[in-house]
Amino acid sequence: MSAPAPAPIAFHAPWFDERELEAVREALAGRVAGDGPVGRRVEGLLAERLGARRVLLTTSGTHALELALLALGVGPGQEVVCPSFTFVSSANAVLRAGARPVFAEIEETTLGLDAGDVERRLTPRTTALLPVHYAGVAPDMEALGDLARRHGLRVIEDAAQGLAASWRGRALGTIGDAGCLSFHETKNVTCGEGGALVVSDPEVARRAEIAREKGTNRAAFFRGEVDKYTWVAEGSSYVLSDLLAAVLLAQLAKLDTIQARRAAVVARYREALAGWAAERGVRLPPELPDRTPNHHIFYLLYPDERLRDEALRALRARGVAATFHYVPLHSAPHARAIGIDGSLPVTDRVAGRLLRLPLHPLLSGEDVERVVAAVRETGA
Repeated sequence: MSAPAPAPIAFHAPWFDERELEAVREALAGRVAGDGPVGRRVEGLLAERLGARRVLLTTSGTHALELALLALGVGPGQEVVCPSFTFVSSANAVLRAGARPVFAEIEETTLGLDAGDVERRLTPRTTALLPVHYAGVAPDMEALGDLARRHGLRVIEDAAQGLAASWRGRALGTIGDAGCLSFHETKNVTCGEGGALVVSDPEVARRAEIAREKGTNRAAFFRGEVDKYTWVAEGSSYVLSDLLAAVLLAQLAKLDTIQARRAAVVARYREALAGWAAERGVRLPPELPDRTPNHHIFYLLYPDERLRDEALRALRARGVAATFHYVPLHSAPHARAIGIDGSLPVTDRVAGRLLRLPLHPLLSGEDVERVVAAVRETGA
């Protein structure tokens, strides 16, 4: 009788154990709605870790983006420049604010916004830039920041993939006017669905706090600053339940260990695949001296789309759950439906060649060696 086939290797997997269960049990004994004691504790821990003035938990990274735009006053008749190589939330948040997303090219090094191309797309209606820190690696934030200062633009960082990563010593999400984090199931730290808005300006934080609580001054009421709360501005319900915040609290306690495990996987991928990649014209993620990575994604950039697709099929046949990434938004059906078109050749080229390997804290050494062997066997 032949030996059973080894179990498939998952692309991602959150690390949950008794610590999350215990944290939820404790939360169940108290107030479980949003903006509760557990959530405030998590906000404080995140602010301390990021070196941020204020962190507001939200129900998702998408809602953090919406809240940032709302608090910064972005609205109808305005434009926000963002990459097309991003998750749809980046553009949807702009549309939800009543503004219009304008797609710009990405750099081939960082896969983030190309400041030179962004400048060519600015108009009198441009109000903000929305750079995405792909794989936890910042684009040229110096060039983007200079562009924003010269043209009076806001900078909203889509740092959904950026927790525990930095640019020139500054935590991602704290560089612009607002930063948006995600705690989705696929992120390094997760509570299933969740996010956070990071802000430094007290007035922006005040507006965000009101908008997050259905447009009321409820948070000020709980602090004893007013004797009753009421409707004071436009808003929605963006507050994260203390039950989910409890999961996040346990996850943050494991963050350093999670990061160490992910870093070990990436180090092995680099060591085992560097020579193979150089021989076959496959590019590994860059190692940049002024960026501290968080090892959120490990990708391979193949020479062309055909080779990438062949590798994907071969890896999946070997039980390795590798995958591509974004379908560029400028080529999506809804972009055409709302009149967005144009050519972004760098974006298209990158999207057609990129393959992501499994990367999560539950990968064993044997799992990693299986992935490495499968990649090397697929050729290029």
